[in-house]
Amino acid sequence: MKTPSFWQSPSDPRSLLLAPLGWLWCRLARRRLLAYRKGEKHAERLPVPVIVVGNITVGGSGKTPLTLWLAQTLHAAGWRPAVLSRGYGAKIEGEPRRVRADSLATEVGDEPLLLKRRLGETVELIVHPERVRAGRLAIALGANVLLLDDGLQHLKLARDLEIAVVDGARGLGNGRCLPAGPLREPLERLQEVDAVVVQGGASEAGPWGMRLIPRAAVNLVDGRSQPLAAFRGQPCDALAGIAHPERFFAMLRGLGLDIEGHPFADHHPFSAADLAAFAARPLLMTEKDAVKCQAYAQPNHWYVPVEAEVDAGLAEFILSRLEPLRDGQTPA
Repeated sequence: MKTPSFWQSPSDPRSLLLAPLGWLWCRLARRRLLAYRKGEKHAERLPVPVIVVGNITVGGSGKTPLTLWLAQTLHAAGWRPAVLSRGYGAKIEGEPRRVRADSLATEVGDEPLLLKRRLGETVELIVHPERVRAGRLAIALGANVLLLDDGLQHLKLARDLEIAVVDGARGLGNGRCLPAGPLREPLERLQEVDAVVVQGGASEAGPWGMRLIPRAAVNLVDGRSQPLAAFRGQPCDALAGIAHPERFFAMLRGLGLDIEGHPFADHHPFSAADLAAFAARPLLMTEKDAVKCQAYAQPNHWYVPVEAEVDAGLAEFILSRLEPLRDGQTPA
């Protein structure tokens, strides 16, 4: 989604006008959280550790790259992780759905499909709006730790670790809750999670930093790779259907590329008509867009994968918190 510009300004008249509604939103969100903590609402605990990756703001902050990094880190450490997602953008009814590399984004969601194609058969991806049901299936398939992608506010599933991701460039906006600002929950929520990871930029919100490192571009038609430096010196198009397209465009320009940016709405369902105009110059897109554009791709279409580079020590911190929870030793 495209976030309103006034969410960044505490003095904008539009935000001030909506401030009472923002206060009410914060109050209701806090009351809901406390109801789960006090046992007034039931959170189901599954027999394996649960790690939540999420944020307290609307829009992208780097949750999916961090989830990818965390799944790879846990697998390398001998755990059998599975990722649970609601499958945003897909209509999922009935039983939870396993994501496969050849699934369609319309069936499972673009971000789960991206994760599955990067993680391969080593990690299960399960999508369903009810993450408890998805978790049960993942455990039946052999998972011994569950990762909730964008699950900080999904309180029906009890969790053992909470990791909040903050966009260091935009920060926490004007500090107000929806609809007056970008916050899903009050700022105090960040003081209660187990770790805060700041993606890019500088922020006082948390001690851990993360950077998104672009890798070689991959052709959507034949899968060959090409260094991004090879695109310098020629005009290129770039499209991005993510929460903050300008971040992707700025990254490419920062690498010396001459691009014309074409922003689309977050999770935009690309069609052949959308891509028909990009038949001449090289077209660069995000990996999240590529999983929806591949069926309509032309030989001049490329995507740019990114890798999360996380501060040293975060992996050790998470693994040290998980080790006492092995073999079902989750808190009662």
